[in-house]
Amino acid sequence: MNLISNIWIHPKTSTAGLLIAVVTIGGVLSQQGISLGTAGTGTVVTLVCAIASALLGLLAKDPSDAVVGGGSGQAKLGAWALIALLLPLPLMGGCSETTVAKDIVNWTPALQSAVVTVDSAAAVLAPADAPIFSAATTGFNAASNLLTAQAKAYLANPSEGTLAQLQNQIVTFEQQVNAALLQAGRIVNPASQQHALAAIEAVGTVVNSILALVQSVSSKAAVAQMTVVAPIKLAQVLPYMNEIETAKMVAQHYGEPVALARVQMATAEQNEMVAGF
Repeated sequence: MNLISNIWIHPKTSTAGLLIAVVTIGGVLSQQGISLGTAGTGTVVTLVCAIASALLGLLAKDPSDAVVGGGSGQAKLGAWALIALLLPLPLMGGCSETTVAKDIVNWTPALQSAVVTVDSAAAVLAPADAPIFSAATTGFNAASNLLTAQAKAYLANPSEGTLAQLQNQIVTFEQQVNAALLQAGRIVNPASQQHALAAIEAVGTVVNSILALVQSVSSKAAVAQMTVVAPIKLAQVLPYMNEIETAKMVAQHYGEPVALARVQMATAEQNEMVAGF
């Protein structure tokens, strides 16, 4: 009886818990390819996800200092509701293939900007370190241009063929970035190493975000195939990445607090590592 009475005593908490469950289950169903039928240009699962997320957002309040200090239950509810609402963003991009495709394309300006920074970073490195950095990042321009073109092709025609091309290119680029991080990690000069890693990591943040989005619309078999051609694993390069700077880029892209972006990135990284990246 206490379980039932608690629903009436704490209606907002109970409602938030129910909506969080709906969003979570919807995400799992989407990743398993279960659609429950179509709804307009999307699926029933996508529609339910969107409605639950919208209602959860209405319940949520902005996190405040009271949350950190053990404040009111309503403030805590708002903070956790927001976290649950925002968690799927880098993973599912709103659940539908079209929305994910748009998000991938929306990341490409940040990718191109990061690659430009890489091109100019060698000038601030120690003379002995610049050639190492340049060799490690050779091919970033070509990979960026190809990925941008394929992302736009997928947005225009989200078919199995365009998705397969995008899958191949994002894994290829991700492996280039991982190899570059390992090479930059061998630079002895502390200042040079810091500049080199920061420049490469900016590219890596975008590439890993796009990888998470592509993974969210790929079948299990396709993801398994992608991991086969990805010998340099994420766990190997994580020590060379700055978690806060990565989260800042994600937060800026999605227009959200850095703290929530850190939760998103941790979740995305965990999903990628579980998949075999």
